[in-house]
Amino acid sequence: MNDTVTGSDRGKYAAAKAALDFIKPGMKVGLGTGSTAAWFVQLLGNLVNNEGLEIVGVPTSSRTRDLAASLNIPLTTLEDAGWLDVTVDGADEFDANLNLIKGGGGALLQEKIVASASNQMVVISDASKQVDALGAFPLPVEVVRFGWGSTESTIEEVLVGADVANRRITMRMDGDEPYVTDEGHYILDLHLNRIGDPRGLAEALNRIPGVVETGLFVVMADTVLVGYDDGNVHIYDRDGGNMGRKKVHMPGEDSLYVPGA
Repeated sequence: MNDTVTGSDRGKYAAAKAALDFIKPGMKVGLGTGSTAAWFVQLLGNLVNNEGLEIVGVPTSSRTRDLAASLNIPLTTLEDAGWLDVTVDGADEFDANLNLIKGGGGALLQEKIVASASNQMVVISDASKQVDALGAFPLPVEVVRFGWGSTESTIEEVLVGADVANRRITMRMDGDEPYVTDEGHYILDLHLNRIGDPRGLAEALNRIPGVVETGLFVVMADTVLVGYDDGNVHIYDRDGGNMGRKKVHMPGEDSLYVPGA
């Protein structure tokens, strides 16, 4: 096993492998962004190249596009695909209602657009992302660069009346410069500690001129697969709650490696 692989990585791998059960020949598949989604893209590439699986992928970021292309996964754009059968993506946090915080990788806007254009959103995660209440992970808010300081001030005003435990805001940086998304925007990270009303906060933030989108994915995930380092995967369904578990085969220690490592 690669020295960089951790127990969390093995859990991500298990969840990603379980997500392959949702993929059928001929599907149009949204490909998420982030460390967990990268495991899924790698495994999907194995099926395409070694077992002749015929699918077409729609990546949610330039980073995912490059990874998928390197694995010879056929790709198209959302405009050409029109509508997708399923999107498989990770999450930075999820709660018991399968509400999510996403955007730690900076691709929240494209991730939300692609997921919204899918019949089903399957979220893959290791156990560390499961929380009682969202908010320990900073909430990303994508904002237009023009007047971003004014937008930040308005966000601060909204947070005063919101059911949150903290109200600190930071600009996401890329070295010495603000991080710029694929769509050319900035990201403000909201350090809230706890979000008592995810739906209400998402609606309030999205009403602010200058806010493009938030990393709150409310009533969007249909299924969450939580993987563990022993290959067990717990399955949660938005309508049915805890739907039980399954066990996936884990590769030998010498053949498991972090995608891109």
